[in-house]
Amino acid sequence: MNIQPYQAEWASDIADLFHAAVHAIDDEDYGSAQKAVWAPSPPDYAFWSQRLAEKQPWVALSNDQVVGFIELDPDGHIDCTYVHPDFQGIGVAGALYDKVEKQAIKQGLSRLYVEASIPARHFFAARGFSLVKRNQIERQGVTLVNFSMEKHV
Repeated sequence: MNIQPYQAEWASDIADLFHAAVHAIDDEDYGSAQKAVWAPSPPDYAFWSQRLAEKQPWVALSNDQVVGFIELDPDGHIDCTYVHPDFQGIGVAGALYDKVEKQAIKQGLSRLYVEASIPARHFFAARGFSLVKRNQIERQGVTLVNFSMEKHV
């Protein structure tokens, strides 16, 4: 696996990965209605192409296949961290996070923060993030829960 700066040719693969990752989350964490508003079917490829061009994420590749991505905003906000379901649990997200933390330190950032999903909360806590607050977001009449977390680097 290697981690590369975003390239436009990966936009559709990243949109598909995001969709697959959200819909693979355990139903005990988020039900089908929640997943449907979080990652609508089919993915909006035009939206993702524009978003990724702006965000310029780091992308994890395995044998030239996109297996994960992470976004770091200039203010230290980690907006997205997703790994394809077939590649979860083998260190992809950890490697992506390590890349972002090193980048943040290089940029002189003193704080990283994230709105972590229920399963991602444990991932970020294991990396030293502390819970700031629990959030409830409403989308199309459906409530999603996430957690504001932060880490000083």
